[in-house]
Amino acid sequence: MGAMCLQAQAETVNPAVGSEEVYWVVTFSIPQGQMDKFKAVVAPLVADTKKELGALEYEYTASDDERTVEIVERYSNSAAVVSHVTQTFGPKYSKPFLEIAKLERFVVYGTPSAEAKEVLKGFNPVYMAPFDGFTRTTAAEATGTTAPPATK
Repeated sequence: MGAMCLQAQAETVNPAVGSEEVYWVVTFSIPQGQMDKFKAVVAPLVADTKKELGALEYEYTASDDERTVEIVERYSNSAAVVSHVTQTFGPKYSKPFLEIAKLERFVVYGTPSAEAKEVLKGFNPVYMAPFDGFTRTTAAEATGTTAPPATK
């Protein structure tokens, strides 16, 4: 068997440590039979959030029984967080959203500014500060290829 060698290449990655990105995973419980009503609130919220340049990722997921929803939100920086909460979610969607969904857990990652923490404080988030790591956007960035090399 021949030795498998990968040529070392410089990675072009976005650092986790030192990045301005702020992201979170938030968990809500949804009362039985309320998922369709909840989805009706979420659909226009997602459409409006998609228009925000600082919103990088915004994904809703549900458990099989549709009683638990997790949302993954990622923003380019703290200013984008403040904008989303104060201009989109807060004034337009917070009331109908929170009338249905009960907050269970809110975990924030990154290093949000004091202003971002202020707009999030009503959700009682847990803050997790990065101390080591990296972010890669594709597997190709690790090796410069899109798939592992074939072996015999």
